[in-house]
Amino acid sequence: MLDYSALRAVAAVVQTGSFDRAARQLGVTSSAVSQRVKQLEERLGVVLIARGSPCTATETGDWLCRHMETVGMLEGELLAHLPALIDPAATRQRVTLHIATNADSLGTWFVAAMSAFARHSPYLLNIAVDDQDHTADWLQRGRVIAAVTSVEKPIQGCRRTSLGALRYVATASPDFIARHFADGVTPEAILDAPALTFNQKDGLQDRWLRQALGVDLGYPTHWLPSTQSFIEASLSGMGWGMNPIQLVRPHLQSGRLVELIPDTALDIPLYWQINRLVADRLAALTREVVVTARHHLSA
Repeated sequence: MLDYSALRAVAAVVQTGSFDRAARQLGVTSSAVSQRVKQLEERLGVVLIARGSPCTATETGDWLCRHMETVGMLEGELLAHLPALIDPAATRQRVTLHIATNADSLGTWFVAAMSAFARHSPYLLNIAVDDQDHTADWLQRGRVIAAVTSVEKPIQGCRRTSLGALRYVATASPDFIARHFADGVTPEAILDAPALTFNQKDGLQDRWLRQALGVDLGYPTHWLPSTQSFIEASLSGMGWGMNPIQLVRPHLQSGRLVELIPDTALDIPLYWQINRLVADRLAALTREVVVTARHHLSA
């Protein structure tokens, strides 16, 4: 039999990041939480929590946490139908759903979808951010139950729904264009013009260069892991970058930003992939994501 008090302790430590906060959430002592986690780890013969500040789940710990999310959903449905089972003295435990998305979706449309869902849902949300080419890894490793991803192939054990394409445009300030592209956007000019790159996983600039100029280049770049800072850096003339059209359209219309090469937008198709075990119970979540995405993204 599974020791659900120990599993809840593991999930609470991972969710809150510490044994003390997990104890407050569960209404027990910190030593009780520590003992439950330790006993479960010894029984399984694996480490479930990497102790640190904050505490994080190991790969096995992540799988157990996702299991507890499913159990929490089932318990919620049961108690809704049989309220007499509710212990009035027990601390209320709300289920937190772990979801992954890319930063630009989070900065343009995804929050609207999550807000619409949360408005009528008892669940809490924990949103993880990664590159759209890598959020699928979070699903495969059991770290989340659903993800916005650019991976078209259905992930094993998941349902996939097409959302549309997030459109990017290569933009820079007029001053930057005058300084670096006075003679046009050529491969030679690109080699001297600093770009803006989100992080080492960001390949949008490379994709645009292959699409627009047919080249692969080792261009200089600034590293800037923030969607909003990307736009501010573009406006200030720090570099050229790939920005979501939803966020830079007003700046393009006002002339504060300029496309490097007109009509060379890069469309990145996005998909919603959700674990089949919870897909039916979270149909409302999928509905809000799909409706919101199709309102904001390109067909």
